[in-house]
Amino acid sequence: MKKHANYNLSDEVISHVAKLLQMAILSGTDVVDNLRLIRVCESTEKKGNLVLTPDYREIADNQVEKMLLRAQVLQEETETE
Repeated sequence: MKKHANYNLSDEVISHVAKLLQMAILSGTDVVDNLRLIRVCESTEKKGNLVLTPDYREIADNQVEKMLLRAQVLQEETETE
C-alpha cells in the first residue's frame, strides 16, 4: 500500500477560508466557486504546511480591497440619500 504525504492547512489558509465565507454571506454569492479558486503550496518554512501561493495571495488581497472600496461607495451613496 502506497503511503501518502500528510499536509496541514496553515493559519493563513484557514483565515482565508473564513474570510471567503464572510464575503459570500455579505455579498450573497456562492462560496464554493471562490473556494475552488484557492491555490496553495507547501511552506518553505514549515514542512507539511500548506500556505497560499504568492500569486493567489496577491489576487485575493486585490479582490478584498475592491470589495471594501465598493462597500464604502455604497455606504456613502446611502448616507447622501
